[in-house]
Amino acid sequence: MSTIDLQRQASGFLVIGELAGGTPLPIVPEMIALAKQLSGSNGGPVCVLLLGESGKSTISTLVAAGADRVYIAPMPAEKLYASDVWLDAVSVVVTAFTPQLVIAGHTSLGAELAPRLAVAANLAIATGCEKLCVEDGRLMATRPCYGHKAREVLELRTVPAVITVRARSAEPLESDLNRTGEVVNIEVRQRDAALIPKIRSRTSDDGEGGLSLEQAKVVVAGGRGLGGSEGFSGLIKLAETLGGAVGASRVACDLGWCPRSWQIGLTGKSVTPNLYIAIGISGASHHMAGCGNSGAILAINNDPDAAIFKDARIGVVGDYKEIVPAMIRQLADLKAQAA
Repeated sequence: MSTIDLQRQASGFLVIGELAGGTPLPIVPEMIALAKQLSGSNGGPVCVLLLGESGKSTISTLVAAGADRVYIAPMPAEKLYASDVWLDAVSVVVTAFTPQLVIAGHTSLGAELAPRLAVAANLAIATGCEKLCVEDGRLMATRPCYGHKAREVLELRTVPAVITVRARSAEPLESDLNRTGEVVNIEVRQRDAALIPKIRSRTSDDGEGGLSLEQAKVVVAGGRGLGGSEGFSGLIKLAETLGGAVGASRVACDLGWCPRSWQIGLTGKSVTPNLYIAIGISGASHHMAGCGNSGAILAINNDPDAAIFKDARIGVVGDYKEIVPAMIRQLADLKAQAA
């Protein structure tokens, strides 16, 4: 379908409903809320696409979060991580629904799926967006550039357009269990099994205590300033005390001080906790690209001129070997008093 035809018929928004263990990722309700904000009163329905078997509770959660319609593409579990299959499912919905915008999370899946969709359908795309708005009928996307040192504003001129958004781009709407929505099952063409990547094994990269970095409300991250792998033992204890997860800078991972799955930054994971505690991290732009959208940053560094202090809401200059144990003791005392 041509761009002109889509402009005449397009209505509403399509959200890619990524699941983890059968539960929508926290970013999905945020994307639904963002779509609601963009749609206004006459923007058409907000729809969510789910791939795989989805229970009634999952659908109810999405509808309560603001979804007007949920598309479900039943799919065997071994195919859920094949981007070609996802691309086929999205294409089916886009052709039938013709949304104004396709919104995916800036996750591993979204970062692969969105560009493939844009290329396949010759659509405008903006990835890693932090803000979207409509100005004089034009869809404008703001995203970081130059290693998170600046922001650029792009106008998306095709309908539909494709974007990926970072976590915390919008606050989820208050859940309304009285909302009702439509459920539509779709069929995706069966690809030659030989052409679909096969998953031979899976490993979990969840942080300490099984809490993933992307979902943690508190992240305690360490860098070169820790001086060695033993420094992470204190960070793990601090994270456990706060109910958070442990992360690291690229240098700490490159030196083998911690698992690669802990890496945060431009070439690692993007996290958006309420509190980000950066310990022994200088604050290079490639690291801040992965944590700059945190609610608040607490930096602990023995270098008073460290760049991290420019982004931190709270800065502590000193030796982490003294500060971290003191924090753990103080937090334990506060917990004991509250018990």
